[in-house]
Amino acid sequence: MVFGKLFGGGEKSSDPEYRVDTEASDSEPSIIHDGNLAYTRQKGGNGSKPSYQEAVGAPVESNSPLGYNVGWAAVIFLNINMMIGTGVFSTPASILNRTGSIGLSLIYWLIGFLMASAGFSVYLELASYFPNRSGSEVVYLEQAYPRPKHFFPVAFAVQSVILSFSSSNAVVLSRYLWRMADITPSEWQMRGVAIAAYTLAVICVLAHNRYSLWLVNAIGVLKILTLVFIGIAGLVVLGGNIKHIPDPKANFRNAFDGTTTNGNDLSNALVSIIFSYAGYYNAFNMTNEIKNPIPTLKRNGVISLGTVAVLYMLCNVAYFATVSKAEFAEASEIAAAVFFSKLFGESRAAANVLNFLVLLSAFGNLLAVLIGSSRMIREIGRQGVLPFTNFWVSTRPFGTPLGPYLLKWAMTFFMIVAPPAGDAFSFVVDLQTYPSAMFNFAMTYGVFILRRRRRRSGIGRSDFRAWDFVVVFFLAIQVFVLAMPWWPPKGGPYTGSVSFWYATYCVVGIGIMIVCGLYYVFWMYLLPKWMGYEIRTEIVEVGNDGANTHRLVKVPKAEVVQWDVEHDEAGNLRRRNVTTVEIESSGSNEKTV
Repeated sequence: MVFGKLFGGGEKSSDPEYRVDTEASDSEPSIIHDGNLAYTRQKGGNGSKPSYQEAVGAPVESNSPLGYNVGWAAVIFLNINMMIGTGVFSTPASILNRTGSIGLSLIYWLIGFLMASAGFSVYLELASYFPNRSGSEVVYLEQAYPRPKHFFPVAFAVQSVILSFSSSNAVVLSRYLWRMADITPSEWQMRGVAIAAYTLAVICVLAHNRYSLWLVNAIGVLKILTLVFIGIAGLVVLGGNIKHIPDPKANFRNAFDGTTTNGNDLSNALVSIIFSYAGYYNAFNMTNEIKNPIPTLKRNGVISLGTVAVLYMLCNVAYFATVSKAEFAEASEIAAAVFFSKLFGESRAAANVLNFLVLLSAFGNLLAVLIGSSRMIREIGRQGVLPFTNFWVSTRPFGTPLGPYLLKWAMTFFMIVAPPAGDAFSFVVDLQTYPSAMFNFAMTYGVFILRRRRRRSGIGRSDFRAWDFVVVFFLAIQVFVLAMPWWPPKGGPYTGSVSFWYATYCVVGIGIMIVCGLYYVFWMYLLPKWMGYEIRTEIVEVGNDGANTHRLVKVPKAEVVQWDVEHDEAGNLRRRNVTTVEIESSGSNEKTV
């Protein structure tokens, strides 16, 4: 496959350190010790080979309580629906404003594709290490940084809970609905409709796993058809076939006129591009619900990303061929509406069709984000670091993750109601991106850590490996996103994308990370010391549908030695005849417990 040749290796390799493990046999050790790390061999029910994971991680569910309903179409449309929300309809104008020129804005969309492709390769390699765990980033951070115990799970959990909202697309959906009704709403009318739309989305995904995936697929097909129509219309305009647009190539002459050199503007434009391509990784959240996950994700993930990239470029060309640069720069969050009004005149029917299609696209995005992020939050719950473990892990009563969906609804409700009008869209997007970039950097660097540990422990090579330069490129993108927002805007510290200080979202993002660290120290060290206990993990079953989880237990110090004797590293009660391997500097020694 072309993607594999460009961005990562296939199954063959001349590097002896990364030989292919073609068959996971029962003769392989159940536990491998590497210093203070212990890797347990576990197998899921999705057809993937048994894999090793550090024992601090949540246990593998051998029978997914959420079923195995994610097929090739669901992989494609979970990604497409998350990538194509309102970004291509609402952000091209802001990207043009920040880059300053048509040419650079188009290059940014191409950079976005390259960045997403690199990110996809990183996610695919990480998924190939843990093909029987859902939750993507939750799992990859947990396994790349298992020490100090529970630190990354706690930090990611705090960040995920605080920033577990999807208010931006809900607000844009509301705006297009009011435009469709030809009514200028009050601020609270706008927010009320956004809340109602999000509530409907939560009800849809909560009611039934399979049917919600079918709905996502159907909306995804309509999204593709919408963007194909816009792209074809743009090509017709560019060919000079629309009489009331006499010079469709005007914007493409001297396309780089006005290009900015301001670092803050360029960084914010990249943030907007990241927001528009965000979602290429959504299906990785469902890995344990996918049969033969790595081949399925590799093949269909590439299809989804390539399709979206082509459609994004066609739509931008269509916009620039139809609307003058000055008009388009003023379009803000209704860029697609300006395009349609230029193309079809002031036809209410055409405007309403567009508004409905954008509204539907935003709703599909809400569904896809809800489904993917619910698996991340559920996996955080399975790590045992959230209180009321069963609430997050249980799939009762509908066979869906009720706890994560309720959290998403509550946080989105709060973020729709609380932020001041006008700055909500930009600030919310930026705030979510900054802490995410910190974790993305850690996750990407974790690829090198995991490779080294697996090689040292004698664990065979996985089914996919990204090229080193691709991983480094994705790391560089995260460094850029973290560093450049501190560059002040041209007009001063209060002339950025929001009315308050331009780097507020950076400070708030760092503040959230500091809160994570303080909470961890208090919860893991100070409180146990004061209360006279130590934290240990145990594996418990939740219901009778295959759900299991780690539960963190407060063991009195007087009972810690006995607890450690009775339980293995993963939290299971010990049993006899478990083959383990100790990794020592002089070699490997097998022993039987």
